[in-house]
Amino acid sequence: MWDLNKLWIRLTSKFIAEDKSGNQYFESNKHDYLGKKVRQVVYKGSVEPSKVPPMFHAWLHHLTNEIPKEPERFTWQKDHIANLTGTKLAYSPYLGDNKRSKVASDYQAWQPK
Repeated sequence: MWDLNKLWIRLTSKFIAEDKSGNQYFESNKHDYLGKKVRQVVYKGSVEPSKVPPMFHAWLHHLTNEIPKEPERFTWQKDHIANLTGTKLAYSPYLGDNKRSKVASDYQAWQPK
C-alpha cells in the first residue's frame, strides 16, 4: 500500500535521480522560506537517513545544485550497512557468554556509607 506522503511527493514534484540503494530524489516547484526549491527523498524500504550517500545529502541541503552521479567505486570500499543501534545486531562490548566485559571485570560500584 502506498503511503500518502510518498504519493503526494510523486504527484507534485519532479523526479531528479535514484541512487544505488533505490532511494528516489525529488524537487518541488514550491519554495521554502529562503526562496529555495524544496528537495525531498523517498526511501526504498525503511526510512534510514544514513542510507543517503554524501553527494545526495549535499544536494538535499542545497550545498550543491549539481545533480549527483554515482561515483566510481574503489576495490577497498565496502557496501553501506544501516545503523544497527537498538537491534540485536548492534555493537556490544560484552565478551563471551557471561556478559562481562574486560572493563567491567575490575570495576566496583560505589556504595554509600
